[in-house]
Amino acid sequence: MSAPTRFDRGHTDDLMSYLAASPSPYHAVANAAEKLREAGFRPLSETDAWDASAGGCYVIRGGALIAWYVPEGAAPHTPFRIVGAHTDSPNLRVKPLPDSGAHGWRQVAVEIYGGPLLNSWLDRDLGLAGRLTLRDGSERLVNVDRPLLRVPQLAVHMDRSIHADGLKLDQQRHMQPVWGLGDDVSEGDLIAFLENEAGLERGSAVGWDLMVHSVEAPAYLGRDRELVAGPRMDNLLSVHAGTAALAAVAARGDLTHIPVLAAFDHEETGSQSDTGADGPLLGTVLERSVLARGGSLEDRARALAGTVCLSSDTGHAVHPNYAERHDPTHHPRAGGGPILKVNVNNRYATDGSGRAVFVAACERAGVPYQSFVSNNSMPCGTTIGPITAARHGIRTVDIGVAILSMHSARELCAADDPFLLANALAAFLEG
Repeated sequence: MSAPTRFDRGHTDDLMSYLAASPSPYHAVANAAEKLREAGFRPLSETDAWDASAGGCYVIRGGALIAWYVPEGAAPHTPFRIVGAHTDSPNLRVKPLPDSGAHGWRQVAVEIYGGPLLNSWLDRDLGLAGRLTLRDGSERLVNVDRPLLRVPQLAVHMDRSIHADGLKLDQQRHMQPVWGLGDDVSEGDLIAFLENEAGLERGSAVGWDLMVHSVEAPAYLGRDRELVAGPRMDNLLSVHAGTAALAAVAARGDLTHIPVLAAFDHEETGSQSDTGADGPLLGTVLERSVLARGGSLEDRARALAGTVCLSSDTGHAVHPNYAERHDPTHHPRAGGGPILKVNVNNRYATDGSGRAVFVAACERAGVPYQSFVSNNSMPCGTTIGPITAARHGIRTVDIGVAILSMHSARELCAADDPFLLANALAAFLEG
């Protein structure tokens, strides 16, 4: 097989547009699906019967998307090659009764989602996005992508100890954004405002999943524009790269595996949901694909035994101001290519055999790669990798792109790393 389709800086340009257009997991999967539709993929409904047609398909459930491409004549026991990622990012999410306020300020009641760097949300122009659920069960995406909210920080004159003791934020008392003036806080005002923004009649929405986002656009940074600053790189950078790689690979006619993109929701809160990696979605889709092609449970077992998953999530580049927090012999650098994540306590799923799969893909794509392990004195994070490996019995490898400011409202990476990752993923999906 020839070398995979090569991505370049144009991929990073497209990533920046994707980040800006995807302020919620629901927007992220809708925009990824649009890219797949342009590549010839077709949507499937989980409530319909699936047939054995070759070609690209995808399923959307909430903030998750599973997409795959079946080559012509693929046997029921054909193994899968899976790129796994997640669509959610730490942020502030609107509570069921959102209208609040005090002392002449109108506020929005929010709950902390995941583990955001709270200080990064202070004194920043914020928008609001997500989905509204209507009385008939249908959904409408909404995105107020302009300055609407702000979480104001306390003036230094009223917190003289901040420089000596550091900023201390109470998640309940200090993180409620303001969005107007007035003493009459009427329940339903925020939802009525969003209904109007979405072109709906007042009272149409009976449910909502809404979240705050920074409205500052992604941007190139640095003397030579070699850096990218933007929101939600953890982990829409991987979702975008996986989508591009799958679309490129689907154009080939000599695939021996079935390439798959699995973009889950709720990774930042443990993945235990019907759209998370610890739920049944991926396993159900893979099994239905086997059965639709006339396969049996034996064929499913054979297919999964030969399946490999790359769990792609952002990782930590060495921070120049805190180098002592990193392992002294493993120093992943921004711009050095994707990282291979290793943890012997299985916080990452990579082992020696998985490393070989990843190295082969990088070498075939001509992409440099690096290794990451945590400092032994620092707790290690985790990903969807170990969950996927344990739940489905699939050999799984944890990889990603090295960034700074992880879980900030605005993160930082090297401008070349997104397309280097996409090249490696395309080579992997080709098998």
